[in-house]
Amino acid sequence: MTNYHGIIGIARADITPPVGIFARNWGAATHDVAAGVHMPLTLTCITFQTDKNALPLVLFSADLGWWKSAADERNLRHGILKALSLPEERLMFCLTHTHAGPSTFSEDAGKPGGHLIIPFLQQLQETAVHAAREAMATAQPATLTWQYGRCNLAVNRDFPEPGGNRLVVGYNPAAAADDTVLTGRITNADGRIMGTIVNYACHPTTLAWENQLLSPDYIGGMRGVVEPATGAPCLFLQGASGELSPAEQYSGDTSLADGYGRQLGFAVLSTLEGMLPPDTELTFTGVVESGASLAIWKKSPAPADTTLMAEMTTVEMVLKPMPSLSEIEAAWATCEDHVVKERLWRQRGIRKTVGEGTVANMPLWIWRLGNTILAGQPNEAYSGFQLELRRELAPAAVAVMNIVNGYAGYLPPSASFNHQSYAVWQTPFEKGSLEQLIRSATTISQRMIRTA
Repeated sequence: MTNYHGIIGIARADITPPVGIFARNWGAATHDVAAGVHMPLTLTCITFQTDKNALPLVLFSADLGWWKSAADERNLRHGILKALSLPEERLMFCLTHTHAGPSTFSEDAGKPGGHLIIPFLQQLQETAVHAAREAMATAQPATLTWQYGRCNLAVNRDFPEPGGNRLVVGYNPAAAADDTVLTGRITNADGRIMGTIVNYACHPTTLAWENQLLSPDYIGGMRGVVEPATGAPCLFLQGASGELSPAEQYSGDTSLADGYGRQLGFAVLSTLEGMLPPDTELTFTGVVESGASLAIWKKSPAPADTTLMAEMTTVEMVLKPMPSLSEIEAAWATCEDHVVKERLWRQRGIRKTVGEGTVANMPLWIWRLGNTILAGQPNEAYSGFQLELRRELAPAAVAVMNIVNGYAGYLPPSASFNHQSYAVWQTPFEKGSLEQLIRSATTISQRMIRTA
């Protein structure tokens, strides 16, 4: 269990777009627009300051899928940075990665319901700025306590196709999956829970092409369990879930997503229940001789760490050989297969994001909150990222987040490039890029931890 003490604020806003917005996230879908709402989409903001007058670290989590355009993401984030007068390293805008949200791609404006996208993005920026200001205005002295738990919702989804030679995207019962849940509890000076943070790695792909409703997927059901029990907002951080998902997925049944959410929510509550009070630790006080020699551990004060640090760097990643932007656009213009056309449209967005060169400089954010590390980056890293970082940085708690401040593609481990798979086909990055990210994040984090 690790603690951070500082000035902490939290705010929540509804960001559900209008029904009828373009929301075709699946190549297999036969509908274009959202027909209704399963659960509201939300934005949650938490701010961290050493004192009321200090520049904050601002953490957002929004119930959205991913960015198809670097320009759209940059416009949103830089607009928030400008409004809050923040340097770039002090903001992480995280997406929960729901696959049942609206398009965030302004170039989809000409599609059915696409006229609603740009106004939605503009409103999203305004809502985020307002939420950050509200969080800072209501911020108060508080302690953030972290503890690891377990939840077996996530499974490995790289499945060897029977009779084939490729990995398809679905439950692989023969492969292990990271089941770690990192839960943070924010408690004020009166002992009241102000908010919680949940970092878990599992693709929100329960709801797929048959679903026509806007939904946060299982994350909404998780919040529906945790928030009534704690009386406070819960901010969700999508972990390194490149190869992780629920076992049964690709459904139109919202009750399946609700059940998964309850499964994760109860795991979070179990972890919360096992936490000690804030600013407390168990200390060995001696031995009592009984039928056995008994080691006695008792609660004792443990002042929390007040350190706040933030750093942004770039990681140079070599790009795979890819068609040029003009070649992709030409292929898209003549393609009549809807599924292939959707893949080309996505590939076009990736090519525009990484550019036409041979390398791309991908951003990486590392924050230190007390004796905890938060690592955020824009791509879909496989779970080895978080497993290795936690191993290298123990006993510090480590939160790892995918799809932070941008998006380009998957980051599978080098061994995955020996197989035909969607992640290897989709990624613009060459083999070894995930390992390069791990090395960079580890080096920066270790340096931060060593800093007094």
